[in-house]
Amino acid sequence: MQSGKMRKQGLSGKRHAGHGAGHVSGRVTTEREVRVGVFRQPAMQTPVLVLNASYEPINICGARRALVLVLKGVARTEEEQGAVLHAARMRVAMPSVIRLLEYRRIPHQTRALSRKNILLRDRNSCQYCSVILTAGELTLDHVIPRSRGGLSTWENLVACCHNCNRRKGNQMLHELTDMKLQREPRPFSLHTSRHIMRMIGSADAAWRKYLYFEAEPAA
Repeated sequence: MQSGKMRKQGLSGKRHAGHGAGHVSGRVTTEREVRVGVFRQPAMQTPVLVLNASYEPINICGARRALVLVLKGVARTEEEQGAVLHAARMRVAMPSVIRLLEYRRIPHQTRALSRKNILLRDRNSCQYCSVILTAGELTLDHVIPRSRGGLSTWENLVACCHNCNRRKGNQMLHELTDMKLQREPRPFSLHTSRHIMRMIGSADAAWRKYLYFEAEPAA
């Protein structure tokens, strides 16, 4: 069953002068202009690597969240995607890697249970049919339906497409012959998060130097 509304969360950051995500024809784009002008575009869902002030990779967020943090002065763009979003009154350079301007202590424990973190753990794929969709096209499903005593926990919530969500309804998986989980849902730890960062970053040269893919030179 579709879960109740769960608050979205995110982090973000930047370094080099001239890499302003809100650079617009000689003037600075306001946060409101970005929200109203370009946030409905699909590019706003592109993953962005988030670094702590110490350059340690700590999160992945959507380009939309990254731009908001940059415009608020919370983060700075370290790497750009090369793509530019065009709206009626502005051009917005898309970040690929951002860095927080103030250091944030990240506890080495399971991450907060939220819709965003469940989708990130499940890699934006339906856990029943494996289709990969954008965040807006996915919902959350209680493996054991709430109407039958299921709780909102890491082990009982999974990303799910709307088709599978409707098919499953209030039924238990053992009552269905054509649906099963692709993998057992587990809590989302910082270790899991870094594994996903590396998996995504392996195809993005801009992320690689921050994810320690390359071996350190011998002393």
